[in-house]
Amino acid sequence: MNGAWTVFSKELIDALRDRRTLLVVLLSSVLMGPLVLIALSGLVASFEARAERREVVLAGAEQAPTLTNYLARQGFTVKPAPADYEARLRRAELGDPVLVVPADFEAALARAEVPRLLLVSDSANKRANAGVWRLQQLVAGFNRERATLALALRGVSPDLTESARLDERDLANPQTRGTQLTGILPFFVLMAVLYGALHAALDTTAGERERGSLEPLLMNPAAPLAIVLGKWAAVSAVALLIALLSCFSFIPAQWLLQGDSLAALFQFGVREALWFIAVIAPFAAALAALLMAVAIRCKSVKEAQASTALVVLACSLLPLVGLLNPGAEERWHFWVPALAQNTLMTRVLKGETLGAEAIGVSLAVCAAMALLGVAFVARVLRRAAVR
Repeated sequence: MNGAWTVFSKELIDALRDRRTLLVVLLSSVLMGPLVLIALSGLVASFEARAERREVVLAGAEQAPTLTNYLARQGFTVKPAPADYEARLRRAELGDPVLVVPADFEAALARAEVPRLLLVSDSANKRANAGVWRLQQLVAGFNRERATLALALRGVSPDLTESARLDERDLANPQTRGTQLTGILPFFVLMAVLYGALHAALDTTAGERERGSLEPLLMNPAAPLAIVLGKWAAVSAVALLIALLSCFSFIPAQWLLQGDSLAALFQFGVREALWFIAVIAPFAAALAALLMAVAIRCKSVKEAQASTALVVLACSLLPLVGLLNPGAEERWHFWVPALAQNTLMTRVLKGETLGAEAIGVSLAVCAAMALLGVAFVARVLRRAAVR
């Protein structure tokens, strides 16, 4: 193990000396998650600010004093729609849907007829489209109030129109509700580990071949397995260091969150960061071995980058299965690297127990990947040393 330790020290120092690559990895991997989280909080805060304004845009509000009175009693301020509201909605300059009132609105109500309101929005205008549901609920409330008053004038109890009443109870705790917005955090941690391990793995294998320093290294009396173990440990350490920085970067990012609701739902502290590290550490070691195994047969870094593109693509797409899957977790998720770690880190965010079976399966898969990758690289180096 003395030879492995020597190689490990040398490779780790070389990796840390490459400041330009480390800076790129830090900016692209470590800081990307907090920046996206802060941007998401700004978006949520803008929606909260719009909800607090409680404004409704009406075209022809002067023709519907009954409706405007109802809206005022609900705490909403009625704003007149601009003349070119359709063009502004298409250009996303108007951030609220427009409720168009017909000229005979009050006359139709007096004749006990049903006037037709027009709700104008643009589905491509995300801000305006977000307010459609609120306007629909307000119109539905106005209809219920009118129906209740009409029944009361005729001496009919409004309760006769309701066969059953519905009460709601949400079983999700605040942490589980928070994962609807913060569920992307595990993805950014996985990407940080991936790109942290990628540069180190390519440099210590294909980079050695391209620089012509691999053959002199194999002339040393150290066994090829010792050399591989040292290189693998160095790559794993760099990946784990990037993962450590990525996990703990979310803690100060909470101080910059905008919006009270997201700040209250986002509960990520030292405990969650340590659990993230415990979950991602075996994957970092397995990923380092896999990338080294793919790159060891390449003669240049450029060729190795093309060869590892499939690994990068798989690690990028597999976590999306958990994000896009609307159903419950499946047992096979824990047998798939990257997807298993994403699922376990999501459990941490929800405040749920990880489960011994899930941890054991994911750990066994990572250990098998690391063992096979290290053995393959050692075999390739052994053959190169014999030649």
